[in-house]
Amino acid sequence: MPTSWKDSIYRQREELARMLRDPIEHTAQQLSILWDDQQKIEASLLHNFSTIPYCASLYVVNTEGRQVCNNIGRTGLVHGHYGRDRSQRPYMKEVVPIWGFLLSDAYISLFGHRPSLTALQIIRAENQVVGYLGADFDLRDLPVTSELYHEPEDWRQVRGDPAIRRLLFQQTRVESPLDRNMEQSQAIMEEMLTQRGVFQIQIHYASSQATIWTREDPYRYRILEIDALTDPDICLVYPPQTYPGDALIPADKIAPILETFRALRLTDENIYLRLASINLFNGMISVTFSCDGSHYMPYDEFLHKNTQFWFGAAA
Repeated sequence: MPTSWKDSIYRQREELARMLRDPIEHTAQQLSILWDDQQKIEASLLHNFSTIPYCASLYVVNTEGRQVCNNIGRTGLVHGHYGRDRSQRPYMKEVVPIWGFLLSDAYISLFGHRPSLTALQIIRAENQVVGYLGADFDLRDLPVTSELYHEPEDWRQVRGDPAIRRLLFQQTRVESPLDRNMEQSQAIMEEMLTQRGVFQIQIHYASSQATIWTREDPYRYRILEIDALTDPDICLVYPPQTYPGDALIPADKIAPILETFRALRLTDENIYLRLASINLFNGMISVTFSCDGSHYMPYDEFLHKNTQFWFGAAA
């Protein structure tokens, strides 16, 4: 079932909490009878450190967020942390649930400057909350247990720089070399996408260039400047390939998409296309206009929009 990145985060955190809660709670229970003895607290943390998977450091703070012991790390006791004030750290500002265990939101660590998270477990003595056991984790060390999220397939609009929008009607489109050679370049781009293994293309109309990614070498992009975009010989560099069967955009829709790009580029002198992209495998089109607004939508929805949708009655 498709998930968003927020769904993936929720599932990942749920699995991590399930993995960490019991050993952290067990360690905290042992500390309740040692509360007034720093050396015994540190000895208990040293003894239990290995029972908490992936832990980077353990410590105990009082209800004001000040440490009552030194840190325990993978190399053992780490001096210099006794009395440290953690009250302003992000995890200390979150509300611990009534069941006593909190897995914090991720934050950037103070010393390592890396994405991290902290688990807090309430410590009680004589039915009173006296402090918290803290366990820090580096996100690099934690396993990823949830599947990678799916990019949403609905239409999204993203606003850009407000300064550009304010000056929108004080600028007009300046004809670029790509504008002057649109028919030739579109034929070449269609050939590259449908016959030459290119699966993603970003077209920069003002600078007259395109960035492409190929199935044979997907981790590297290549930049085609105007001389390549207007020279059919460029197709000789990329061997013929069968159009991918798992592409979400049918091959016969590439030409209409490119022609729609052309209309969005040339129809209006103030609101015009600056950047457009096609990705065959996720089936999405993106367009960025002179107002710096960007739109992401499925190819079929994009083809159903006409110029009046984009430009209003003036079109």
